[in-house]
Amino acid sequence: MTKAFFITGTDTDCGKTLVSCGLLAAAREAGMTTAGIKPVAAGASETPQGLRNEDALLLQAQTTLPISYEQLNPMLLRAAIAPHIAAREEGRRLGVDRITGFCRGVLMQRPDFAVVEGAGGWRVPLNERETLADVAKALQLPVILVVGMKLGCLNHAMLSAEAIERDGLELAGWVANSPQPEMPRYGENRETLQQQLRCPLLGEVPFQREMTPEQVGACLDLQSLL
Repeated sequence: MTKAFFITGTDTDCGKTLVSCGLLAAAREAGMTTAGIKPVAAGASETPQGLRNEDALLLQAQTTLPISYEQLNPMLLRAAIAPHIAAREEGRRLGVDRITGFCRGVLMQRPDFAVVEGAGGWRVPLNERETLADVAKALQLPVILVVGMKLGCLNHAMLSAEAIERDGLELAGWVANSPQPEMPRYGENRETLQQQLRCPLLGEVPFQREMTPEQVGACLDLQSLL
């Protein structure tokens, strides 16, 4: 039976891909088959294989099942801006039904462990009516919240958790990720979030210039998710 989670964050660049890859690496090292899905990615570079998104490629590197890039990242947009704006500029339209269909196609391959990584935060718009939160709701996946530990994270984390729970989804846990070398009163901020968020702290990822997925995975409590 597949254990799958939707990975969201407090904002852009809070460490969603870092944590997603760490979870996949930990699952792989535990002998599980894995699949990482980045259904919507904004920001693409030309490669010999065509347009590619850096975060999606990192997820693909931690995916053990034979899943093509196009399956893993079906909605790829050129500009690194809000997805609904990038789609409009390209004359495309993003929709929940189509995105969830692609995700279900990958999950039907029955990996032991899978993550579906969002873009930006919880309420990132896809079009004038739908957001990425609607994808998580349609898939009915438990959610992992990645908190970028920096000034302002308390408000962002608590509002995100409130929205996730109000949408009727399980908040499976949260991860404290440090995107900068030092946060004033880091310990006090972490303790506040542990008191306020009604879910377990799955781990703390320290700031490092270069960190392998295996190193990140060692910081996370995969077993509590299984």
